[in-house]
Amino acid sequence: MTIKNIIFDLGGVVIDLKINEMTSRFEALGIKNFSSYFNFNSQSDLFLNLELGKITPEAFYDGFRQTTQTNLTNEEIKSAWNLILAPYNLRRMALIERLSKTYSLYLFSNTNAIHAASFEQSCLDQTQKPLSAYFTTCFYSHDLGMRKPETEAFLGVLEKAHLKADETLFIDDNAANIEGAKKVGLQTYLLTHETLLDLDFSQIINSK
Repeated sequence: MTIKNIIFDLGGVVIDLKINEMTSRFEALGIKNFSSYFNFNSQSDLFLNLELGKITPEAFYDGFRQTTQTNLTNEEIKSAWNLILAPYNLRRMALIERLSKTYSLYLFSNTNAIHAASFEQSCLDQTQKPLSAYFTTCFYSHDLGMRKPETEAFLGVLEKAHLKADETLFIDDNAANIEGAKKVGLQTYLLTHETLLDLDFSQIINSK
């Protein structure tokens, strides 16, 4: 089956993540054990609930203060939390724009309302275009109420976008998410140490 669509993960694929910088800022603010609440492999219920849209940013800030036993302001928490998001690589965005002329492109990210507001504004600031201009549709876990690697999340995206799984390539840097995508029949590519700019899309797609 010919690949007609590509679904991209955001963090680690479209933009890079600076988890060490974010963690260091929280530690400097007095939360020496921040990585026990949030890291690349796991996160506490407070962060998961934010990512699933079960709580508002304001409730997250309140819960964060209670959990960490700090008196940080909302702005201090938001500023440190958003440090995980690196600036966009403009060459990477230009590649995505070129690919959009051949394929229907989608974004599917496990994210939250705080980060989404930040990376959407950064895209506008850096490229003078909204992130939505690069993709047919952007799907965020906090809007869907579901997150990768749940099969229901992938099925929900396919249904909402009216896509056929076997005509769609999913690119992610998380092996568990790739396995979840395979379960619903998506074609997949695990991005490991390379970036999108290193990929030969013609070779990858022709091999599917």
